[in-house]
Amino acid sequence: MSETPTTAKTARSWSKAFIEIATAFLIVLAAKGAIAEPFYVPSGSMEPTLLIGDALLASKYPYGYSTASLPIHVAVPPTHRLFGSLPNRGDVVVFRWPGDTSQVWVKRVIGLPGDRVQMRNGRLWINGQPVDLRRDGTGQAEDEEGHGTPAARFTETLPGGVTHTIFKLREHAFLDNTPDVLVPPDRLFVMGDNRDNSADSRVPLAEGGVGLLPVENLVGRVDAVVGSWDMGMKNRPIWTWLSGLRLARSFTTVH
Repeated sequence: MSETPTTAKTARSWSKAFIEIATAFLIVLAAKGAIAEPFYVPSGSMEPTLLIGDALLASKYPYGYSTASLPIHVAVPPTHRLFGSLPNRGDVVVFRWPGDTSQVWVKRVIGLPGDRVQMRNGRLWINGQPVDLRRDGTGQAEDEEGHGTPAARFTETLPGGVTHTIFKLREHAFLDNTPDVLVPPDRLFVMGDNRDNSADSRVPLAEGGVGLLPVENLVGRVDAVVGSWDMGMKNRPIWTWLSGLRLARSFTTVH
């Protein structure tokens, strides 16, 4: 029995629709893999620069491409970067955590290959020199439930001129004094701006930190916050959730 013209036309319409959807999906996937990809901030380790509930846009092309750049997690061996370039000191970066590459973390690049990095009494030292640090009042560090904790604010200026704000929750914290670490080739020293609430390069990988981050684990550079929602609203009535949108943070650049 031959198919009718109507049946054939319907089949062609479905085939065309499927091809268009598949093509659009592949274009989006390619763009996420090569240009930029959105990410979500689940913790307060980068406060006050990034807040819990921020949606980030990370550009992938500045550092080149590796298997870490893929928009979906695929368990393949790490590769050298194509068109690879090192970050600048002070860049905020997203990367695949070396302990579980299905997880994507965000920190600030503090030390480049060849740098010596150390914390002394809560102050950052790079290559034997103290980094400029100035008190800038008091802020509020928030946790995942929206509870605030007073935090001392400081303005830190890295070698090269990048200036950013950091939080200190405690005067004498566990990670305020660390060994003088020489960053080896193809590694980075990364830290969170919320200095007393960040498992970063000051904490060995075996203890749940980042350790010295392999360059091939880089995903991209954080350029902007595209939207934000106060996670503390999730415990309130659903009809109040819209009030948790932080519209002032939408489409703001990250420094």
